[in-house]
Amino acid sequence: MTEIIEDIKQEGITSAYIEAPFDGAQEALESENYFIISLKRNAKLRIQQGKNSGISKNGNWTREGILWVPKGKPKLVPTSPILYSPKEAIQDHRYEREFYPTRERIESALVDSVDFPEKNIEIPTNRFSEDALTVFAFGGEVEARNYGEFLREAGIKEMLVRAVAQSYVDSQNQPFARQMWFGNLDCRSALDGDNRYLNVSYRLRGIKEDDVGY
Repeated sequence: MTEIIEDIKQEGITSAYIEAPFDGAQEALESENYFIISLKRNAKLRIQQGKNSGISKNGNWTREGILWVPKGKPKLVPTSPILYSPKEAIQDHRYEREFYPTRERIESALVDSVDFPEKNIEIPTNRFSEDALTVFAFGGEVEARNYGEFLREAGIKEMLVRAVAQSYVDSQNQPFARQMWFGNLDCRSALDGDNRYLNVSYRLRGIKEDDVGY
């Protein structure tokens, strides 16, 4: 198993990452009592560590997912259905198939969700506190504003949000899930909902907190 690398340790907070296929990476982190990091905590740690830190210079998977709904609105959900069936999702991605969650998992995920764009968009970083997606993703208006200011100071005027082509989504027979990839600052901190490479050794980040505010 690839080594877990602990690169952030603050008072009450420890964060680490591993580069491995998603199912093995998730299992390894959770076996060491890490929670898969959320966009909110990921963004806050970037602010605290600075634009030149490893967490800012490297992207990683987060715990959120996107439900792509044929002829319907895609949704960003705070806990991806993939986290409950990572091995099945890996197999699907290995053979270039989609992962289709059960109806129960979809209904549970949608209880707390927000609309995700149906096409690629750019959100101005000076409007994060006014945009429903960034407010939801980063944990509130204040947190969204703070992250937008951090990105502007790093020279990023717009954050890219990547979507699956709507024609492809509509060609499916049922909703499918993809994991959220949080791009590095060189990639404009993109929220990438178009990534289907869980079988590749990409970076997954975990976090431990005394107050468990993951």
